[in-house]
Amino acid sequence: MSEFDLRDLEKISKSGELLDLLVEKNIIKEGKFKKQLAYERELNTLQFELLRLQQYVATNKQRLLLIFEGRDAAGKGGTISRLIAKLNPKKYRVVALPKPNAEEQAQWYFQRYIKELPREGEMVLFDRSWYNRALVEPVFDFCTKEQYRQFIREVTRFEKLLVDDGILLIKFFLTISKQEQQERLEERKADPMKQWKIGDLDMHAQEKWDDYAYYIDQLFEETATKKSPWIEIVTDDKKVARLEVMKYVLLHSGNYQCQHPLQNDKAVVKKRT
Repeated sequence: MSEFDLRDLEKISKSGELLDLLVEKNIIKEGKFKKQLAYERELNTLQFELLRLQQYVATNKQRLLLIFEGRDAAGKGGTISRLIAKLNPKKYRVVALPKPNAEEQAQWYFQRYIKELPREGEMVLFDRSWYNRALVEPVFDFCTKEQYRQFIREVTRFEKLLVDDGILLIKFFLTISKQEQQERLEERKADPMKQWKIGDLDMHAQEKWDDYAYYIDQLFEETATKKSPWIEIVTDDKKVARLEVMKYVLLHSGNYQCQHPLQNDKAVVKKRT
């Protein structure tokens, strides 16, 4: 066994390097942690590539908008947190709007989202978005049928305006199986560190499964276009899903050229147009 010196820890700047150090010092066996090591190494590579993308967006005065939708417990927050981990906080924003207040309810539905759109040189990530009206609201009768239909009529035209104005728009929908969702929700209930993730609506996710399924089908059918497709990500394996989201962003953000050869896993990533 190589001599272990606590000063070695001072050289570590990436999470994966800790496992590499433990393997190098023969404290743990690489074979036992092979999958975790591979994940950490690829995660670090992609995170630093995303930092380069952010610099490209800033230098070229691009506007990059990433929308994250999906079923409860599908991993939206966890994916976003890994994606932004190495980014310059001055050049990105994560937007997770609360339910609209009385003033906002009296406005045009899209109005409160418009002020959150990316500025020149900025990346914005929506943790849920205007698509609340296409999923959560109709499932729980928070909107009328006419409001829902009006949204469906307007949303593709609205997004076309954004894309035509130069915004780079990527819409992710995170898919999860019913069994995996149940297991994650139960884990959250049991873990004091995760209980904050459980909202009132999450408690009904399983019983409303079929209602969500109907509106998800409508979402893909009515709001996916060539200019603004949905990128469906299978998230039963959270780590794989996070990597695939990062790779897709790097591969489809305008004319950005990655330093590393990347390719999405077609079993995990499906483009819906």
